[in-house]
This record gives sequence, structure tokens and C-alpha cells, in this order.
Amino acid sequence: MPTYDPALSLKLDDQLCFALYSATNALKKMYRPMLERLGLTYPQYLVMMVLWERDGQTVSEIGDKLFLDSATLTPLLKRLENHSILERRRAAEDERIVRVSLTAKGNSLKEMAATVPGEAVGATGCTPDELTTLRDALVQLRTDLMANG
Repeated sequence: MPTYDPALSLKLDDQLCFALYSATNALKKMYRPMLERLGLTYPQYLVMMVLWERDGQTVSEIGDKLFLDSATLTPLLKRLENHSILERRRAAEDERIVRVSLTAKGNSLKEMAATVPGEAVGATGCTPDELTTLRDALVQLRTDLMANG
């Protein structure tokens, strides 16, 4: 394991958090023109991917998958509903549960979005294997961070 050098602790370019933050910003910027064609923001695109995988999920299931709380997710869902992309309905068996379902318009966006992952991979300049390795390392980092606090 590498040793930690406290002299580096306040240098911005040595910070993992800044590398992740700035890479995330660059990634969202790269996605912006692709998603504008769909009329979606990046967070909305993430919600749509969750629903394209399995329609009819509850708000809490979507939030768990995206690591978002209800206060953050609800406005996203409301905007998508206002654009007739999805609909939210309270479950008859328990009104506290809200199910989210795609409309025909929301389903049709899936076909339009089919080119986005390939375009994104191409824009990175990385091979698919390199991206898989990076993704797996980041998932493990997230898991470790969540387990530790």
C-alpha cells in the first residue's frame, strides 16, 4: 500500500475527490449535446436508464439505484412527468408508495438514446476494456466508502 504524504494533503491536484469531481463535470459536459437531442438533462437520463431497464418501479427503488434521496429525485420525476415522458401514480394498496411508469413518449426515447453509450465511449478515447476496469474500480471505491461511513 502506498504511503500517505501529509505534505500533499492540501494540494488540489493530489486530491482524489477533485479528480473525481472534475472528471464527473467533464463527463456531464461531454454528454450534454447528446442528451439535448433527447430533451434530457444528465440526471434525467439516469432516471430514464433505470426505467428502461425495468418500468413501473417505485420512487424509492429508483432512488436506491441512483443513490438519490426522495427530495432530490421528486423534482426530477416531476419535470419528466410535465414533459409527458413518465407518469407517477400512488399504489392502491398503500398510498405512500408512488410507482413511476414510462409513457409512450418515454419508451420512444429509448430507441433515440441507443447511440448515446457508443458515442460516449468514443469520446473518452479509452478502449472498452479500459472503461470497464475504471468503472469496476469506481464501483469498488463507492462500495468501500459507503461501508466505512
